[in-house]
Amino acid sequence: MEPEKKMGEINRIMQEVAGDNKNFMNSFMGLMQNTMVPGSLSLKQKELIALALSIAARCEWCISYHVKSALDAGATKKELMETGYVTVLMYGSQALMEMNSLIDAIEKFDKK
Repeated sequence: MEPEKKMGEINRIMQEVAGDNKNFMNSFMGLMQNTMVPGSLSLKQKELIALALSIAARCEWCISYHVKSALDAGATKKELMETGYVTVLMYGSQALMEMNSLIDAIEKFDKK
C-alpha cells in the first residue's frame, strides 16, 4: 500500500475513534504530544527511535507516519536508512523486509 494511503488511513481511524470515544483519543494524543516534546532527546531522535520500533513491530502505517514525522523534524534519508540498519541488526530478516516500507515512505515524503 502506498505511504500516502497509509497516512489517510491513520487520519481516518483517528477521526473514527475520536467520534466514538473522545476521552480515549484525547488521552492518546496527549500522551503522544507530551512524549514527543524535545527534552534530553530531540524530536528528531525520538522520531528515529519511534521509526525503529515501528519497523520492529512490522507496522506499515507507523513506518509511514514516523518517516514523515522524522523528515519534518530534520532527519535525512541517510539517518532514516541507518535507523533501519540498526533495527535489522536487532530484529533480523523480518526487519530487513520492512525496510521496503521504509524506502517507499522516504521516496514519497522526502522532498530533498
